[in-house]
Amino acid sequence: MMPVSRRTRAFGTPLGTCRIVLSFSFPSSRLTRKEALIQFPLLGPSTHPAQGRAHLKQCDLLRLSRKQKRLCRREPGLAETLRDAVRLGIVECQYQFRNERWNCSLEGRAELLKEGFKETAFLYAVSSAALTHSLARACSAGRMERCTCDDSPDLENRKAWQWGVCGDNLKFSIRFLKNFLGQKKVGKDLKAKVDMHNTNMGIKAVKNGLKTTCKCHGVSGSCAVRTCWKQLSPFHETGKLLKLRYDHAVKVLSTSNDAMGHSELASPQPHGRLPKGPSAPRPTDLVYMEDSPPFCSLSKYSMGTAGRTCSRELNCDSMCCGRGYNTQARLVSFACHCQVQWCCYVECQQCVQEEVVYSCK
Repeated sequence: MMPVSRRTRAFGTPLGTCRIVLSFSFPSSRLTRKEALIQFPLLGPSTHPAQGRAHLKQCDLLRLSRKQKRLCRREPGLAETLRDAVRLGIVECQYQFRNERWNCSLEGRAELLKEGFKETAFLYAVSSAALTHSLARACSAGRMERCTCDDSPDLENRKAWQWGVCGDNLKFSIRFLKNFLGQKKVGKDLKAKVDMHNTNMGIKAVKNGLKTTCKCHGVSGSCAVRTCWKQLSPFHETGKLLKLRYDHAVKVLSTSNDAMGHSELASPQPHGRLPKGPSAPRPTDLVYMEDSPPFCSLSKYSMGTAGRTCSRELNCDSMCCGRGYNTQARLVSFACHCQVQWCCYVECQQCVQEEVVYSCK
């Protein structure tokens, strides 16, 4: 096959340039199920409200508790931020689990959230982290009326604001989120304790990524004047941290603390012995109560792994659960031999190469 030349503008959106894009598809019909966490905002019947629709209507389209809906109606910009947070959590979860048996699909999520698996723990953590991150960023972007830039009292933050730099307001985000979620006393309910622990762990993961960023101002790039502000790490870094915590999640049970007069989470010890005294897991641990199903076959928790693409060197043996995999060769086209032509065009050739795809039986 002869290469085909293509000409595009260099400074627009070139049709023939080479780009790698990670894309995730979320059909609106699939987002209407009860896939999100019960205590977190759920997308309602319409995931893309018409432009110009009133803020109150946007709040009504979100499936919220009575208190959450009241807070949403009082805070213009919150409904859009909640939607962004839900999608942010879904995209990051599916990216982190793209090579595993459970790929964070929307199917079966409502049933999964009723259990105490490691996957349930990750869902609670990534959802609360996405909400925390999105709220802090919405404040610094001016999308929320009741908050603005990072309001730390130090002088450098005020200088940064004067220079047109706005720090992420994590303090407001955490305070607002805890009120929005309305965490209650859970008594001896182990599932509720575990869910709350993982929710708080997600918030702490975002806080862990808060960094101080500085900028120099001076003649010829000198640092005679320096301003600093607080900035959140990209959410993808938070997702990697949560995945690491998932890989080392701690199994817990409930044990009574006679000194404090209430029950606590504790890790079971070898030979079934409980540790002496309070031994709650660390705040940075993801915790779970029961072992996960294999996720190999179709069940109420997932669609199974049949038909999933895999990497023969990386994960086909594990993902395909010993059933083996199919091999298929296909031709894919891509832009190649791109050259910039004076003044404003890029010329590319269209090349074709064979690609081998592996999928579970």
